Amino acid sequence: MGRYDFRPLRVHQHASQLLAAGRIRITPPWHEVIGTIPPAQTLVRSQPLQHQERPRRPNIKKPSKLFQPQRIVYEEDTLRKEFFGDHPWELARPRVVLENDGKDAERKDWSLPSQPDRPIDGESVVQRQMFLLHGNPEEGHMPDPDMTPAKAYDQARKEFYEVRLQQDIERRVAKEEALATGAYFGKSTLQIGMELEDKAYEEWKAWASNEVMEQEQKRAAMYTGIGSDAASVPEADPQVDPEPEELEAAIKSS
Repeated sequence: MGRYDFRPLRVHQHASQLLAAGRIRITPPWHEVIGTIPPAQTLVRSQPLQHQERPRRPNIKKPSKLFQPQRIVYEEDTLRKEFFGDHPWELARPRVVLENDGKDAERKDWSLPSQPDRPIDGESVVQRQMFLLHGNPEEGHMPDPDMTPAKAYDQARKEFYEVRLQQDIERRVAKEEALATGAYFGKSTLQIGMELEDKAYEEWKAWASNEVMEQEQKRAAMYTGIGSDAASVPEADPQVDPEPEELEAAIKSS
């Protein structure tokens, strides 16, 4: 066979010969597929990507990790980290969990801050910032040479705030119109959360009152039974009549 093994390339040919000779009665399910789409016959490997060269320490002759994978870095990741670091609650908003194909810059017109067929979110800010930085030469939008990442971020962020404010006003007006026509809305999430918080506070308040009362009773019981000289002297009973000798002495003195 020499240096290369060509047997995997002849699997379809060998199977066809066995079928023609009757050695195989049932046609394998992959027979037609391999015949239509044969495997590649390129035996020369293409030049791989060159990995980043790491500096070697002078006291180590052979590095412990000679081959390191190339670090994959995208500009959008840095922009996403900055935006969601400033707006962490954007991650708590419900969203459709679908993978993007990474071609939003080609299919969307990011010269506008919002798109009609997708809700505005943090990814919209990232794509808008990328458009302000690099433009879209294919569509005739050239980048501004004076545009910096900080300026692009501020502009995309302010446009994002304006769109969100407009959406909030539209929802508020729609709710007021619905209430005016007789619609009824249940409690909002904020009201439900406040009621649960008040209920938990009242339960804690009752528990704290019982704990304080028990502590006071224990503290009072600790000093019960310890007498003093003043406590040992019996007090006079105001309901007992005085003795006759005391009355005579009081009359003579008067």
